[in-house]
Amino acid sequence: MSELKISIRRAKLGDYEAVHQIYSGPKAIWGTLQLPYASSEIWRKRLAEPPEGTFGLVACAENEVIGQLSLHTFPNRPRRRHVGQIGMAVRDDWQGKGVGTALMQAVVDLAAQWLNLIRLELNVYTDNEPAIRLYKKFGFVEEGTLVRYAFREGQFVDAYMMARIKL
Repeated sequence: MSELKISIRRAKLGDYEAVHQIYSGPKAIWGTLQLPYASSEIWRKRLAEPPEGTFGLVACAENEVIGQLSLHTFPNRPRRRHVGQIGMAVRDDWQGKGVGTALMQAVVDLAAQWLNLIRLELNVYTDNEPAIRLYKKFGFVEEGTLVRYAFREGQFVDAYMMARIKL
C-alpha cells in the first residue's frame, strides 16, 4: 500500500464545510481556542472575509481537506511587519499522520521565502505534547508561559508562547 500524498493549497470559500468539520472534532477543539458546536456559517464568513494580511492554507489528501492553518501578518503595523502568527488544526482522524508537518513546512517556506517574515509566533497549551514536538522540529522555542491562558473543559490551562526567529 502506497503512502497517501498530502498537498497544501490556499484555502477557498468552498472549503468552509470541511474546515468546520476539522474544528468539530474533540481533539481539534481541545488543542485550540475554538469553541465546540460552532456553526458552519462562522467558517464560511471567516473564509469569505479574511482580515488583510491573513493567509489561509489547507492540507488535502486527494481532494479531501484534512487540516487548516492560518498565518496572520501585520501589514498596517510598521513595527510588527516582520512577524507572523500561526494557528492550526488537523482533523481528529488525521492527527499523527504528517499533516501538521506538511502545513508547518508550507507556512515556514511562505514566511521566509515570500513574505520576508523573520519571526513566526504561536501559542500552544503546555499539555499538548505532540504539537510542542512538531513546533520544536521546525525551530520554535518556548519564550514564556502564559498562566491560566484559556478555559478548557471546566478548568484554566497554561500555554507556551513559542517563536521561530530566522537569523
